[in-house]
Amino acid sequence: MTIAPRLMTGFPAPEQQQVTIANWRTAPFSRWGFQNVRELLPTANIARSDSPTSLPSEPRYLDDVTFAGLDGAAMTLPQGLRAIDTDGFIALHRGRVVAEWYANGLTPSTQHLIFSVSKSFCGTLGGILVAAGKLDPDALVVSYVPEMKGSVYGDCTVRHLLDMSVGIEFNEDYLATEGSIVDYRRATGWDPVPAGAPAAPHLRAFLTTLKHDGTPHGETFHYVSTNTDLLGWVYERACNKPYAKILQDELWAPMGAESDAYIAVDSHGAARAAGGICATLRDLARFGEMMRNNGVSNGRPVVPNDWVHDIRKNGDAAAWSRGKFTVLFPNGNYRSKWYTPDVAREAFSAIGIHGQWIYIDPQAETVIVRVSSQAIPFDMPKDVLWLGACRAIADRLSQ
Repeated sequence: MTIAPRLMTGFPAPEQQQVTIANWRTAPFSRWGFQNVRELLPTANIARSDSPTSLPSEPRYLDDVTFAGLDGAAMTLPQGLRAIDTDGFIALHRGRVVAEWYANGLTPSTQHLIFSVSKSFCGTLGGILVAAGKLDPDALVVSYVPEMKGSVYGDCTVRHLLDMSVGIEFNEDYLATEGSIVDYRRATGWDPVPAGAPAAPHLRAFLTTLKHDGTPHGETFHYVSTNTDLLGWVYERACNKPYAKILQDELWAPMGAESDAYIAVDSHGAARAAGGICATLRDLARFGEMMRNNGVSNGRPVVPNDWVHDIRKNGDAAAWSRGKFTVLFPNGNYRSKWYTPDVAREAFSAIGIHGQWIYIDPQAETVIVRVSSQAIPFDMPKDVLWLGACRAIADRLSQ
């Protein structure tokens, strides 16, 4: 049995236990880091609702649900949760909590970093702003952020940002030690600048430097996080207030969040819309349940029904087929920062690196949320395992 190392104990903690900007996304330090982002980075608060949406409990026995494990052999749900480094798991059926599980120090009141699940919040928020007349998805990005003239974003639309179809020169290789992804992390403040290296620009300045790769906008699904950070800036210009406040006022509080969330910001206050939200497991479940109910939470419309329908039905299959994520979801699609893993099924998902998932199956009336501290950022075998687990759980709950 492997015993997890103690981290951040003592005042101060011994050097070998210290979680810092240099190691916080690397195992085993990430287990503490993903639950304590506020102690490592500057953040902006996202305040909870004054009237939280109820999450009644109706436990169901799911420990005997089985699915294919990493070696192909059958595995039970408790075995699977541990095998893929799960920190927290919750399943809802018809809006009721049927199963809930916490590990590695996570509690119901702990905010966990959700990485690119944050993108799905940003894409959902876009629908609210469109309905309010504040945002035009077909408008050029420079009509909101003229600073993007001369960059790859100078001739693309808001819709291209939403659907990850910008023809941008950017390699989102999470294990790279140099190149655009490393420069990006330094600009956000998520990685330290090495001694003797030039100072990193702040995030908004970095966005203005990005260039075309020669691919026409709208033609190919190309997953690049900077698109979503820029989308957050577009929202700020459209609403004339900070991204965290927009998210709080238009989505987080109206959906009935029980706890505050928060989002990482850079040295100039630019929000990491692409991957910086930290939230509790139960509030992530509330978000998923609202989306399952076509944008309605506790009887109150929050997200326009037609925007949710558009997310589920109107992804560009041709653009997806030209992209690199077909290796994960061969029959998948993407729209407004949400994945449809298989267009032949009803389910759609918000997914983040290191094992963050919201899985929504409207047909099975099921929402499943998982937060994790997987060591490898993009671990395809574990994502495939978890997708199989979600489908098995939904099948059981729909019986």
